[in-house]
Amino acid sequence: MDTLLMDYMDSLVLGDLQVFENMGVIPLFSPTKGGPIYLTLMEALEEGAFQVGEVDEGGSVPELKVENRGDKPVLLLDGEELVGAKQNRVLNTSILVPPKSWLVIPVSCTEAGRWHYETHHFEDSGNIMAHSARSMKAYAVAENLEAYTEFRSDQGRVWEEIDRLAKRAGVHSPTRAMRDVFQARGKELQEYLEAFPCQRGQRGLLVLINGKAVGMDVLSRAPAYRVLHPKLLKSYAMEAFLSQGKKAPKPTAGKARGFLSRASNCEERRYRSVGLGWDYRFLGKGMVGSALVYRKVVVHAAFFEMAQAERTGRIADMATRRGFRRGTVERNFIL
Repeated sequence: MDTLLMDYMDSLVLGDLQVFENMGVIPLFSPTKGGPIYLTLMEALEEGAFQVGEVDEGGSVPELKVENRGDKPVLLLDGEELVGAKQNRVLNTSILVPPKSWLVIPVSCTEAGRWHYETHHFEDSGNIMAHSARSMKAYAVAENLEAYTEFRSDQGRVWEEIDRLAKRAGVHSPTRAMRDVFQARGKELQEYLEAFPCQRGQRGLLVLINGKAVGMDVLSRAPAYRVLHPKLLKSYAMEAFLSQGKKAPKPTAGKARGFLSRASNCEERRYRSVGLGWDYRFLGKGMVGSALVYRKVVVHAAFFEMAQAERTGRIADMATRRGFRRGTVERNFIL
């Protein structure tokens, strides 16, 4: 791991372990400076100076266009969901959108059964993709970056993960929409949200489910993390709720420290980010991760536990991925 990232991981301070049902959360803090000031997606949309839409009238499944008319960068977080336009999407990677600019960003579809306009702009769904789907997507993006330098996921597997999530949650969605699953289980997720309130100065969280450390997210600025805290918690809580009833050891801080140690030992590759800064990708034994770095500041980092069996799932070949580009969307889209 790069010295900058290694030092950052070593600087993280672990808060007290909090436990509710089968989920443990360790708040993460950092003494490092917060770096550039930016808005989250939710804040930027509320201010009205940030818009998200299809790349053109016809649309393109793996791409969206964003326009930032404001004076501050806007952070779009890996896994954040946007709803509206021709179909709902999630971010394939974290992106820092420069002020006074527009970008075409890489996304994945989270609503396999719709390809028509509801509105011409997107809204924030208030959700981040569930942990297991996020880890799979992160691995697929890392593979496609290495092979083709493209921030593409495996769209087929994204749909499979959402279908699996809906089945486990006992939710039927007419358009196979991830948002419908989160909405249907809102009451149960709220219980987890109330159990893990955001701490003063908190910048991230490390999560244990059924006694096992499964993932972490950390941001450069505490105010930004506070906005994203409910989304991130729900991402992990959905997995925890759906795996209740399994016998497992209690979560411990020792397992959290072991998780951080393994994350620090991952091999890395670095790519130009879609927006500002650099996009780092990490792979290690049973682990996948990413980090957005701008001006030597880690704006966002995420690491996930990932079993070897999950890695052997298919990664879409170039021809399949190209099939999702403009001009072939409708032929390949509805499954």
